[in-house]
Amino acid sequence: MKFTTPATRNPIDQLKIVGRPTDRIDGPLKCTGTAPYAYERHDIAPNAAHGYIVGAAVAKGRIVSVDTAAAKRAPGVLAVVTAANAGKLGKGKFNTAHLLGGPNIEHYHQAVAVVVAETFEQARAAAGLVRVRYEKKPGRYDLAAAKPTAGVPKKEEKPDTSVGDFARAFEEAPVRLDATYTTPDQSHAMMEPHATLALWEGGKLTVYTSNQMVDWGRKDLARTLGLPPANVRLVSPFIGGGFGGKLFLRAEALCAALGARAARRPVKVALQRAIMMNNTTHRPATIQRIRIGAARDGKISAIAHESWSGDLPDGQPETAVQQTRLLYAGAHRMTALRLATLDLPEANAMRAPGEAPGMMALEIAMDEMAEKLGMDPIAFRILNDTKVDPEKPVRPFSERRFAECLRLGADTFGWKKRNPRPGQVRDGRWLVGLGVAAAFRNNLVMKSAARVRLDRAGKVTVETDMTDIGTGSYTIIAQTAAEMLGVPLERVEVRLGDSDFPISAGSGGQWGGNSSTAGVYAACVKLREAVAQRLGVAESEAVFADGAVRAGGRTVPLVQVAAGAELVGEDIMEYGDLDKKFQQSTFGGHFVEVAVDAYTGETRVRRMLAVCSAGRILNPKSARSQVIGAMTMGVGAALMEELVVDQRHGFFVNHDLASYEVPVHADIPHQDVIFLEEADPVSSPMKAKGVGELGICGVAAAVANAIYNATGVRVRDYPITLDKLIAKMPLSS
Repeated sequence: MKFTTPATRNPIDQLKIVGRPTDRIDGPLKCTGTAPYAYERHDIAPNAAHGYIVGAAVAKGRIVSVDTAAAKRAPGVLAVVTAANAGKLGKGKFNTAHLLGGPNIEHYHQAVAVVVAETFEQARAAAGLVRVRYEKKPGRYDLAAAKPTAGVPKKEEKPDTSVGDFARAFEEAPVRLDATYTTPDQSHAMMEPHATLALWEGGKLTVYTSNQMVDWGRKDLARTLGLPPANVRLVSPFIGGGFGGKLFLRAEALCAALGARAARRPVKVALQRAIMMNNTTHRPATIQRIRIGAARDGKISAIAHESWSGDLPDGQPETAVQQTRLLYAGAHRMTALRLATLDLPEANAMRAPGEAPGMMALEIAMDEMAEKLGMDPIAFRILNDTKVDPEKPVRPFSERRFAECLRLGADTFGWKKRNPRPGQVRDGRWLVGLGVAAAFRNNLVMKSAARVRLDRAGKVTVETDMTDIGTGSYTIIAQTAAEMLGVPLERVEVRLGDSDFPISAGSGGQWGGNSSTAGVYAACVKLREAVAQRLGVAESEAVFADGAVRAGGRTVPLVQVAAGAELVGEDIMEYGDLDKKFQQSTFGGHFVEVAVDAYTGETRVRRMLAVCSAGRILNPKSARSQVIGAMTMGVGAALMEELVVDQRHGFFVNHDLASYEVPVHADIPHQDVIFLEEADPVSSPMKAKGVGELGICGVAAAVANAIYNATGVRVRDYPITLDKLIAKMPLSS
């Protein structure tokens, strides 16, 4: 099914089930510990052996020798796999470094061996007996030092954009800002580690794994092992968090497959937490320069955003400038991405790649510019709103209610009470401030397929390889099928995360919910047609409600329709050239109140509000949960999250959850979320958009702006730790 125009007769618009706050149907499984995660598939392989990965002890170099003799003699050991005996291995489409290192080492903690034993403890002990000698080579680990050598990224389709004459317009602008901001390397730090159980049956491989994109993972594993994709099955029904860190095939899946082949029995491998942060992907650090020129009335005439980031050779940049291409008006514009080669672990997608770190810089710059102009920061943003793509004015936004989000948020949060003079509001020893930032994330749509079955008992089963990473996919897919077929939610079973099912959008890029439910919509249309055909009526005349079909003056229960034989509908939703006709984005406003201890510089977030414009909200309960989780991550990015680089040896020093700081309950206050009532008919038949990443974009800047309002101290280098504040704090009285 191709979707290129708004649906005119759409069962989803009934909103009997879709759009209603609905409990997660997978919640009881997770709360009772009965949801089978990858490492816990005892039902599949009760005799599974255990693998333990040995990570490289150098960041760049070459393996001189590997001595596995002692490990092989250790109790319970079944096999030891290294690059020397693994056979020929390729590299997946989405991997920058090889997942099994040797002889060359491309980053610290790159897997160099996997030890397989009867028990986890035996595998871990034997892994400690593997002796690897390295020839260490000098590497590049400092983004600031590598910045002068950064070049135009080869893998980026549009690294630079230019409209008008930015240089001239900026030079002539009466009010100007030219500032540089930095964001650090960050880790996904999800609860469930990367884990896989691998089983071979002849030349066919099945992996039960934790992966956000089932089809990507299946094809990359096949490519790496040199197998036909048809010989690989990937199953991932439950995922304990991903945030982009599980978009791609990682070392534990390959090592489990290699270990199982060598040991001739099922093997499961979980990346030990201590090597996850160096072995897997991370959000890369950025250096961002922003220049804004405006007339004295506040209208932007010139805006430029340049960003530098680093990755391994053949890597890709953090696309931190993309929101600046779309968010604010301005006739003269320029953006540029530059990529430096670094020998740190692979940089790649982390929740809202591009916009999340880009907004951390842009939205501080907008506040700084508003102050230079003597304008309220909300008024400045609204003045420079636009209804068309500023780089392609002929392409309108499908929906853009950005200004409405800011106005509603200001009224709800009590923005009028804010003192525009920094450092003026006190509550005992605390300096109190309010901050605001725009929320922005592009709305991407991906083709997505599903299969829907109606069995003889009248039960509906949905099958798609879509994943649920804690976002509520099971529930919104069930809501979609129930609405389309007129059955109660409890009559729908959703089966996800299996490469034997039709290929879906997968979970990533904020495209999963809208795209996967649109694919289910398409399959349900096919099933409705099959039901109508069996009844001998036109689908356009059939009304599906209350577990029955009404058409031609009669009402037939669905269980009766399917009594003779099961009915199946399967289809794929595609979007043609929709992205060329409309710019699809999501918008919002983030509002934050902080208190900063006048004596110590400690920052406490007191209140938070997000106002979101993101199309139809399919399940307000789980959508709110997604946004408050994203807001929490935004607080972490603002105040504490930073992978600290050892620039001598090339690794992240704080590579565990004891020393990589993330927010805990005591750090987070009450959070409010408001969704504008909206249905975007351009986006999909669901009229929805993504929301899970919109919630993080802008939060860190809102915190930073609130800190400035509280203290008068402007920090442009994240995270905003107390050492960056205290020397510049106003004298306490």
